[in-house]
Formats: sequence, C-alpha cells, structure tokens
Amino acid sequence: MANDANEVRRRIAFDTETYVALDRLAKDRMASPQELADEAFRDLLKKHRRPVTLKEMLRESARHQPANDHGHTPKRRQS
Repeated sequence: MANDANEVRRRIAFDTETYVALDRLAKDRMASPQELADEAFRDLLKKHRRPVTLKEMLRESARHQPANDHGHTPKRRQS
C-alpha cells in the first residue's frame, strides 16, 4: 500500500452481494479491503498491459520501436 503522501482516494460503490463477498474474502485472507483493491487493480492493469511504474513505462515504450524488435533488420535504401 502507498504512503499517505502518495495516495489518491476515490469512492467506489459495490452492490450488496459483491461487498459481502469481498468482505468475507478479506477476512479469510486476513487482509484489508484496500489490499484486495490494490491487488485487483494491479492485476487489471497487467492484464491490459498498462505499465504502472516509471521503469515499466520506459521498458514498454522501448518495445514499440521497430529497431528494438528482435530479428528486425533495417531495409537498405535503393540508390
């Protein structure tokens, strides 16, 4: 979990059944609802290949350059 200075707070509404299931899961795992939310959002970002840290962002941006693709050979100019 982030430090208080680095936190952004948002309210999220759940239907009753979802809230009860999340509360039960948190108690079973001896985790806080915040820890469950952090894990869920990290997994969601990973699933959609969205970088979170600066290191991940730089790594991802470097991958999108054709020169960085493995097996890519530059085309020669015709004279």
